[in-house]
Amino acid sequence: MSPPSRGDDSDLRVETGLVDSATGCALHYRLYRPATARTEDLVVLGHGFLRSQERMADLAQTLADAGIPAVTLDFCNARFWDGRHVRNGLDMIRVADALDAKQVVYAGFSAGGLAALVAGRNDSRTLGVVALDLVDAGRLGEGMAAGLDRPLIGLVGDPSPCNAENNGLAVFSATDRAAVERVTGAEHCDFESPTDWVCRLVCKRDSPDAPSPRRDIIAAAAEAVASLVEPLPKERQADQWAGG
Repeated sequence: MSPPSRGDDSDLRVETGLVDSATGCALHYRLYRPATARTEDLVVLGHGFLRSQERMADLAQTLADAGIPAVTLDFCNARFWDGRHVRNGLDMIRVADALDAKQVVYAGFSAGGLAALVAGRNDSRTLGVVALDLVDAGRLGEGMAAGLDRPLIGLVGDPSPCNAENNGLAVFSATDRAAVERVTGAEHCDFESPTDWVCRLVCKRDSPDAPSPRRDIIAAAAEAVASLVEPLPKERQADQWAGG
């Protein structure tokens, strides 16, 4: 494991580091440290299929601005022909271990939401899971949700080929600990931020002139995470995450 290094823009309080996956490939991560931490709990954010941690940066920064430490990572095991969702979930746990997290919220977009669910199901430190337009694969998510004893919060967009026509809804139905918020008018790409032309090309919206609800999704996701973490007493709101 390489120690974190501080980014160029100290105002963002972003640190980079890497830890090896159990398969040997390098998991590059970015830790977003709050200027004033309001919790000791860590949020681990997973990106979508064949995407990158850059696509979760706006949510990570929003969480850090709210005093919640967040870390993004690049999955290193997924391939075009194999999402390796279980391995990705275990790699999210590996990053949480590297940062010595005591309690964790796992969250992610699309296949990253599925990986977050795998992580949450297999980590005893889990406070809950937040899934953004989750896409299931081979009913893996249904099985993981059925065995999850922590809250599962889902934000869901309109059905489309890119979210497998909302096949994630069956995942939320597999547990009585789930809460689902539908974001009417949201396409799949609205759940990652910033997005790019690749996602817009593959998952183009039916009404290209319609405004994106991306900001509302980020706010709702941050609120969901905040509902799961445990706040520090005010006198302790300068904890290890806000330290140098």
